[in-house]
Amino acid sequence: MTQQKTTEQTRKSETKPQQNAITTLLHESAASTYEDIMAIVEAKIELLKIEMTEKIALVGASVVVAVILVIGAGYLITTVALLVGELAGHTFLGYLLVSFIFLSCFLFLTKFRPLLLKNLIQKTLLSLHDYTK
Repeated sequence: MTQQKTTEQTRKSETKPQQNAITTLLHESAASTYEDIMAIVEAKIELLKIEMTEKIALVGASVVVAVILVIGAGYLITTVALLVGELAGHTFLGYLLVSFIFLSCFLFLTKFRPLLLKNLIQKTLLSLHDYTK
């Protein structure tokens, strides 16, 4: 009987350090996994910040280029209208012809090919992001 008690006590004393070791190992693994997940989340957030900054910079640059283009186009249209007016002998005829060209473009894009401009812009935007349909 005493030998049985000694054997049981030995088993209990052996299992307690094993349980402590397993508990410690599980705790360390959980803590390490949590730290790894937090590092991944922080890296993803930083990557998202960088990507958003890049997109905002691209939009800003596009707006500046568009404003410059509109101003240049305005001067070019005025110059063409004045040139045509000089050639026709009356300034108003130049402006009338240039206005007629723009109204024709408007009519073409709204009545005859309404999806042309939308599809062109969509394809351009998708090609900027390397997306193909």
